[in-house]
Amino acid sequence: MASVDVVDETFLAVPPSVVAAAFAAPSSWRDFWPDLELDVYADRGDEGLRWTVGGALVGTMEVWLEPMLDGTLVHFFLRADPPAGSFTPRTALREVQRRQLAAKSVALGLKLTLEDGRPAGCPPHG
Repeated sequence: MASVDVVDETFLAVPPSVVAAAFAAPSSWRDFWPDLELDVYADRGDEGLRWTVGGALVGTMEVWLEPMLDGTLVHFFLRADPPAGSFTPRTALREVQRRQLAAKSVALGLKLTLEDGRPAGCPPHG
């Protein structure tokens, strides 16, 4: 079992194609996860991306985009370990919490940007 196992979900009121476009450019990955080196092993188009992870952690990561209602449920998964050795239980807990906050920060940043002030109850843009 990976010492860092993060799962997150956030609903964005925009179509999956709009969310997929936000993740399409490798330059955006560096903005979202500056200490991780990502290499796509599955580009699933409007369903998201899967990466192998290097750098500060070694493992896999996925953003799965699920069409839901009038938007997209963004599922985020990170399963990784430190590049050498292992975390102590306390360090692993801190790293998981840090990565959970980072995942939610990415999702809420995209929500703010992509929904672009859309009032509740109105159809999404895109």
